[in-house]
Amino acid sequence: VQLQASGGGLVQPGGSLRLSCAASGSSISSARMGWYRQAPGKQRELVALITSSGSTAYGDFVKGRFTISRDNAKNTVDLQTNSLKPEDTAVYYCNYRRNGVNIDYWGKGTLVTVSS
Repeated sequence: VQLQASGGGLVQPGGSLRLSCAASGSSISSARMGWYRQAPGKQRELVALITSSGSTAYGDFVKGRFTISRDNAKNTVDLQTNSLKPEDTAVYYCNYRRNGVNIDYWGKGTLVTVSS
Protein backbone atom coordinates (compact mmCIF):
# COMPACT_ATOMS: atom_id res chain seq x y z
CA VAL A 1 0.00 0.00 0.00
CA GLN A 2 1.32 3.41 -0.93
CA LEU A 3 -0.07 6.54 0.69
CA GLN A 4 0.45 10.03 -0.69
CA ALA A 5 -0.48 12.92 1.57
CA SER A 6 -0.96 16.43 0.23
CA GLY A 7 -2.48 19.74 1.12
CA GLY A 8 -0.10 20.99 3.76
CA GLY A 9 1.38 24.45 3.76
CA LEU A 10 1.73 27.70 5.62
CA VAL A 11 -1.43 29.14 7.12
CA GLN A 12 -2.15 31.93 9.56
CA PRO A 13 -3.65 31.21 12.98
CA GLY A 14 -7.39 30.75 12.65
CA GLY A 15 -7.04 29.54 9.09
CA SER A 16 -7.98 26.26 7.45
CA LEU A 17 -6.37 23.57 5.36
CA ARG A 18 -7.72 20.45 3.76
CA LEU A 19 -5.33 17.55 3.78
CA SER A 20 -5.82 14.64 1.43
CA CYS A 21 -4.39 11.14 1.36
CA ALA A 22 -4.51 9.09 -1.80
CA ALA A 23 -3.99 5.35 -1.44
CA SER A 24 -2.77 3.03 -4.16
CA GLY A 25 -2.03 -0.65 -4.28
CA SER A 26 -5.01 -1.61 -2.17
CA SER A 27 -8.57 -0.48 -1.61
CA ILE A 28 -9.26 1.49 1.53
CA SER A 29 -12.80 0.17 1.73
CA SER A 30 -11.82 -2.56 4.19
CA ALA A 31 -9.35 -0.50 6.16
CA ARG A 32 -9.28 1.83 9.10
CA MET A 33 -7.75 5.08 7.95
CA GLY A 34 -6.20 7.72 10.10
CA TRP A 35 -4.23 10.90 10.37
CA TYR A 36 -1.41 11.32 12.85
CA ARG A 37 0.98 14.18 13.40
CA GLN A 38 4.45 14.72 14.75
CA ALA A 39 5.80 18.04 15.85
CA PRO A 40 9.54 18.68 16.21
CA GLY A 41 10.87 17.03 19.36
CA LYS A 42 7.56 15.35 20.12
CA GLN A 43 6.11 11.89 19.68
CA ARG A 44 3.72 11.07 16.91
CA GLU A 45 0.12 11.46 18.08
CA LEU A 46 -3.31 10.54 16.83
CA VAL A 47 -5.28 13.26 15.09
CA ALA A 48 -8.26 11.36 13.71
CA LEU A 49 -9.44 7.90 12.72
CA ILE A 50 -12.23 6.67 10.51
CA THR A 51 -13.26 3.04 10.36
CA SER A 52 -14.46 1.17 7.31
CA SER A 53 -18.02 1.64 8.57
CA GLY A 54 -17.54 5.38 8.93
CA SER A 55 -17.14 5.71 12.68
CA THR A 56 -14.74 8.44 13.70
CA ALA A 57 -12.51 9.27 16.63
CA TYR A 58 -10.34 12.30 17.33
CA GLY A 59 -7.48 13.32 19.52
CA ASP A 60 -8.50 15.31 22.59
CA PHE A 61 -6.83 18.44 21.29
CA VAL A 62 -9.04 18.54 18.17
CA LYS A 63 -12.10 19.81 20.09
CA GLY A 64 -14.37 19.95 17.06
CA ARG A 65 -11.94 21.79 14.81
CA PHE A 66 -11.05 18.93 12.44
CA THR A 67 -13.17 16.54 10.41
CA ILE A 68 -12.00 13.29 8.84
CA SER A 69 -13.81 11.81 5.86
CA ARG A 70 -13.29 9.04 3.37
CA ASP A 71 -14.22 8.39 -0.23
CA ASN A 72 -13.89 4.70 -0.97
CA ALA A 73 -14.64 5.19 -4.65
CA LYS A 74 -11.71 7.58 -5.00
CA ASN A 75 -9.58 5.65 -2.49
CA THR A 76 -8.91 8.81 -0.54
CA VAL A 77 -9.24 10.07 3.01
CA ASP A 78 -9.34 13.77 3.83
CA LEU A 79 -8.79 15.84 6.94
CA GLN A 80 -10.47 19.23 7.06
CA THR A 81 -8.66 21.40 9.58
CA ASN A 82 -10.22 24.62 10.83
CA SER A 83 -9.34 27.21 13.46
CA LEU A 84 -5.72 26.25 13.25
CA LYS A 85 -3.36 27.20 16.04
CA PRO A 86 0.42 27.53 16.10
CA GLU A 87 0.56 24.36 18.20
CA ASP A 88 -0.99 22.46 15.27
CA THR A 89 2.27 22.90 13.40
CA ALA A 90 3.55 19.42 12.57
CA VAL A 91 4.07 16.89 9.85
CA TYR A 92 0.76 15.14 9.26
CA TYR A 93 0.88 11.49 8.28
CA CYS A 94 -1.74 9.28 6.70
CA ASN A 95 -2.18 5.79 8.12
CA TYR A 96 -3.74 2.63 6.70
CA ARG A 97 -4.60 -0.49 8.69
CA ARG A 98 -6.55 -3.24 7.01
CA ASN A 99 -9.37 -4.68 9.11
CA GLY A 100 -8.20 -7.62 11.20
CA VAL A 101 -4.52 -7.14 10.33
CA ASN A 102 -2.31 -5.24 12.75
CA ILE A 103 0.06 -3.90 10.16
CA ASP A 104 0.31 -0.15 9.66
CA TYR A 105 1.22 1.59 6.45
CA TRP A 106 2.37 5.18 6.49
CA GLY A 107 2.74 7.89 3.93
CA LYS A 108 5.61 10.36 3.87
CA GLY A 109 3.63 13.13 5.47
CA THR A 110 2.71 16.68 4.64
CA LEU A 111 3.95 19.67 6.62
CA VAL A 112 1.46 22.07 8.18
CA THR A 113 2.88 25.29 9.52
CA VAL A 114 0.61 27.66 11.41
CA SER A 115 2.25 31.03 11.83
CA SER A 116 1.58 34.70 11.37
